Amino acid sequence: MRTSRFFVDTPLSIGTHMLPEASAHYISRVLRLTTGTVVQLFDGLGQEYRGELVEVGKKQVKVAVHEQLPGLPESTLRIHLGQGLSRGERMDWAIQKATELGATEITPIVTERCEVRLKDERADKRLAHWRQIAISACEQCGRSVIPVIHPPMSLHDWLKVEAELKLVLHPVAEPLSAHRPPSTLAFLIGPEGGLNDAEVEQARNAGFQPARLGPRVLRTETAPVVALSVAQQLWGDFQPGV
Repeated sequence: MRTSRFFVDTPLSIGTHMLPEASAHYISRVLRLTTGTVVQLFDGLGQEYRGELVEVGKKQVKVAVHEQLPGLPESTLRIHLGQGLSRGERMDWAIQKATELGATEITPIVTERCEVRLKDERADKRLAHWRQIAISACEQCGRSVIPVIHPPMSLHDWLKVEAELKLVLHPVAEPLSAHRPPSTLAFLIGPEGGLNDAEVEQARNAGFQPARLGPRVLRTETAPVVALSVAQQLWGDFQPGV
């Protein structure tokens, strides 16, 4: 039986730790775990910690950590995904899957065709929501490091990102395999309506090279799944023997 993994937003060590109330509710009311159950904790810094439940309540769960383990290594390919801001579940899906596929950083990008506008308190709530999606994805997929989820940013500002290879998806371009293997990659993907011609040209002027994924135009939430999968297969930890 697979050991359940839970994220703890404080540095972990050998000893006894109280889990956050949300985790306590999930453990006691959803999973219905009991004292003595072995669990695995991680704090997002790269290490894993194994222990057992010694107290299980509706709002409070205590874990006795007795072993530190090496975490799952991150991909040697560091990917910063610039994802065009889209509506609700589409953005959630993109962040969840990008996390599972090893993105190091994710930035929601505001472009001309974005149908979503976030400001102040609403933006803060969405950022916290996206971070929780990334945390849940890490709990499920085994990642020991939480990707950085940046606040929404204008395309103009995000294009200043530094990376060895910068790519913008475009239907008329060379495939990813035509590029030399990078160690750091910045990927720009448009929103539901896509990037307009001026934005693509703006990206090119900032050092981004057009790249295509195949003969079909993909939805904004599908594109990062395919793009990151292909990039990891070509240059990252999807390669045979990695």
